[in-house]
Amino acid sequence: MSKSHHHALSFAGLIITVGIIFGDLGTSPLYVLKAITNAEPVRDISGHLIERGKLITDRLILGALSCIFWTLTLQTTVKYVIITLRADNKGEGGIFSLYTLVRRQKKWLVIPAMIGGAALLADGIITPPISISSAIEGLSFIPSMKHIPITPIVAGTIVLIFVIQQFGTKFIGRFFGPVMTIWFLMLGTIGFSWFIKDPTIIKALNPYYAYDLLVNYPKGFWLLGAVFLCTTGAEALYSDLGHCGRENIRVSWIFVKCMLILNYFGQGAYLLGKHSNQYIFEENPFYMIVPEWFKLPAIIIATAAAIIASQALISGAFTLINEAIHLNLWPRVKVNFPSDIKGQLYVPSINWFLMLGCLGVVWIFKKSENMEAAYGLSIVLAMISTSLLLIFYMAKKHWNPVFRYVMIAVFFFVEGGFVIAQIDKFPEGGYMTLMIAMLLIAVMYIIYKSKIIRNSIVDFVKIKSYLPILQKLSVDDQIPTYATHLVYLTSAERIDEVESKVFYSILEQQPKRAERYWFVHVQTSDEPYTKEYKVTKHDENDLIRIDFKLGFRIQPKLDTMFKQIVEELVQNNEIEIRSRYACEYHHSDHIGDFKFIVIRKFLSNDNELSWFHKLIMNAYFFIKGRALSEKNEFGLDPSSFVEETFPYVLSKAAPVNLKRRE
Repeated sequence: MSKSHHHALSFAGLIITVGIIFGDLGTSPLYVLKAITNAEPVRDISGHLIERGKLITDRLILGALSCIFWTLTLQTTVKYVIITLRADNKGEGGIFSLYTLVRRQKKWLVIPAMIGGAALLADGIITPPISISSAIEGLSFIPSMKHIPITPIVAGTIVLIFVIQQFGTKFIGRFFGPVMTIWFLMLGTIGFSWFIKDPTIIKALNPYYAYDLLVNYPKGFWLLGAVFLCTTGAEALYSDLGHCGRENIRVSWIFVKCMLILNYFGQGAYLLGKHSNQYIFEENPFYMIVPEWFKLPAIIIATAAAIIASQALISGAFTLINEAIHLNLWPRVKVNFPSDIKGQLYVPSINWFLMLGCLGVVWIFKKSENMEAAYGLSIVLAMISTSLLLIFYMAKKHWNPVFRYVMIAVFFFVEGGFVIAQIDKFPEGGYMTLMIAMLLIAVMYIIYKSKIIRNSIVDFVKIKSYLPILQKLSVDDQIPTYATHLVYLTSAERIDEVESKVFYSILEQQPKRAERYWFVHVQTSDEPYTKEYKVTKHDENDLIRIDFKLGFRIQPKLDTMFKQIVEELVQNNEIEIRSRYACEYHHSDHIGDFKFIVIRKFLSNDNELSWFHKLIMNAYFFIKGRALSEKNEFGLDPSSFVEETFPYVLSKAAPVNLKRRE
């Protein structure tokens, strides 16, 4: 099914959207109220710890439900579904697409973009374990299965999810929509069956109960750390905009939110009806409202939903990294396209990184209730980063200033409260995702900063000043032919310039004689699927430049693209490609051989850098040495590829004070 069809508002589009977009948000009923009602230690008279639990009261449950409803309303509905989805970059969403729209306004906006992107990747390490664990732990509520070990099943499921990524999700992706639709209908139906027993619980929609819980309830404010779990998938919702389209997301969210609220309120009605003014221990309200006869099917459906939620987040991580690469915020890594579905990516290095991280979380925390402390701290940083970028997007679009300032104030107020509440979870596991996010931010900053340093010393020269000597070299029979077509990759933005190191390679070392010299420049477009090129002739036949403009989601296969363009130029009689060197072995349509020259830089010892720049550049070359080579990045044929080395001299060392002796 085409991408455009996915974006069209239709019943099929809505089903697809439900399957792709709302996985993380949709599985939150598995653990949100459980986290709220099992959030503090209970001690006996002598002060010894009995269990982790909480006294169930009207004040607690009504306040918690009110917080959940208004969090979903303010954060998910207003901020993301209504406002942020407007900030699309040619149909694409996510923190980096938003940054692309506003990056020309302030250079420092790259910082919140880095923080948001890194936080989302860190979130990808905790979402699969907590979702899958919460689902499979339902087995403990079936007497005949309560002794089955949960951890090996969770670990095995996680490994399976990541192993199948390399084959693409074209086949199983067909089931995402129907399975998630069944999941949400199950949530709503089971929740409604308990809600109808105590409809008065609907009074929790009154925001006063949220205020009372946060302000007057003992340690009530710190419960925001657990409440926040209900909206952690909102940022991923924005990131997946390009898969389904704005209108499909907005319309399907009405259905999804209704089902979620029904389930949350059903859990609340159960807790007040069965455990009012009692302590509960080791209970998950989600499974307690499921009828006994339906528990096993509910566990199976919940596990399938958790797997789909994990898949959506993993796919989002791949897209995020691909965008970061083209924005020069991530080292070049291998990106595969495992199926013919437009936009479906597979990034092996990120896939295995996330898998090891997820297995580490399962091994360290064992149970979902222990993972809750590690969940949310990083994602709230991503939300704050999005809010910060939204300020500049709203200004760019000239939105009403009053509306703009009120909305941003509300978002920062809510998210600031979540940040403070999350600090309480830091020593219990929140440090883990924060440390991972900091590591990822460091990598992004090194790549970004090193690019600035390198660009500051690149020496560009005018091509026309070298044309006469290139023409002379091209016909000099005293020098053996290096290649029929010699192709250099250049980063020069101006079509009349090229790096001085290119002519150093051609002329200063062993001269490279060729019939034709080509300069190829690749520009990454802010649009996702652009495929354009421009041809500039500096000499009618001897020196030609090709500028590619490729979307940030297009994999550059430069070898194939370049030869295709040359064939088109020949067919259109724009260039004479037949060899000037007569040879009885050449066919009439022979166009000769191609040699792509890629110049690999290394940090010269002849540098005197500040300690900070030296640290950045050494870190950059360390990362680059483990990243994708230009040959693989641009899809160059090894038989037509030559790599040369060239020293980076960023800051020349001071002359050595030598004394000549007679």
